[in-house]
Amino acid sequence: MSPAAEATPSNGAGALPGNGAGALPGASVPCTFSPSAGQANCTIAVSLRVPPIPNPETPAALIPGLQPSDLRSMYALPYANRGTTVAIVDAFDDPSAESDLGAYRAAFGETPCTSRNGCFKKVNQSGATGAYPAADAAWSQEIALDVEMVSAVCPNCTILLVEANSASVDDLGAGVDEAVRLGARVVSNSYYATEWAGETSEDVHYRHPGVAVTVSSGDQAAPFYPAASPYVTAVGGTSVAGSPGARSETPWSYGGRGCSAYEARPSFQRAVPCRSRASVDVAAVADPQTGVAAFSTESGGWVVAGGTSVGAPLVAAAYALGQPQGASYAYAHPTAFHDIAPAGYDLATGLGSPNGTNGL
Repeated sequence: MSPAAEATPSNGAGALPGNGAGALPGASVPCTFSPSAGQANCTIAVSLRVPPIPNPETPAALIPGLQPSDLRSMYALPYANRGTTVAIVDAFDDPSAESDLGAYRAAFGETPCTSRNGCFKKVNQSGATGAYPAADAAWSQEIALDVEMVSAVCPNCTILLVEANSASVDDLGAGVDEAVRLGARVVSNSYYATEWAGETSEDVHYRHPGVAVTVSSGDQAAPFYPAASPYVTAVGGTSVAGSPGARSETPWSYGGRGCSAYEARPSFQRAVPCRSRASVDVAAVADPQTGVAAFSTESGGWVVAGGTSVGAPLVAAAYALGQPQGASYAYAHPTAFHDIAPAGYDLATGLGSPNGTNGL
């Protein structure tokens, strides 16, 4: 059987019923899916069942969705640690990224994280400030979510936002290289592209020894790139149930997963049910119906957001709270993750969701 044939059901670009508001039941998917080789799609999904709340000063008790305290508790994260620099690589410009982060942190009682105090920095893919790429409404929502998820899990981290010129994997990969050049030890990537025969040539952008690179697995039930790269930690998606202190997770139906058609199986994945690279290593909340609180000017204010967009920056921030090791270390420490049924490694959720930072 070929690697592609081993992938989970609903494989391929048509795994979700269309794009836009109808792409997920009860959710809006801002990025229109592009099946073109080497073109990436953002992975944010916004719940339509909870209307946006425009007021940035809405009290936390009235903001829907999982809040920083929920995420820190669910994943047993030592959020008071100092952390390190976490880079976020996305396409195009979000003019409101810093101000939206300010609203998010203020709502949940965190001190400001700004370009003035050095906690936040935004650059283009060449590392320059001020000369940003064109603004894009869909990617602006993605960027806001990514920045806020790092802040939620690691409020003491320094955040470096690298905005690529376009959604091509070439440009996004150049953004990863620039983030590492600027000193980031952890790099988050919330985007996915249809696998194509030439993808292995892009692996050089994600191969940075000593740097933990996280990637969303995608929002369709198929394997995608760069989650299929052997040099990243690929983050799948879960749905969350229960109340504070008693949360549980199950695989999210739409999370990317499966066996790569082009990438060889890395040595750390010897026990996975694929003869090639399995495109999920760990998982975190992704279902927009059980999603996270986010503030985005482009989304209309406070929204409940999901997609595997949530997991890449969340796990990146978790890496930053410890000593970033990478995917191979995680596979050597499987008990450091919440096992999500079915027991053991699963194509949809990998080793499971973080339970502290001992596996990261």
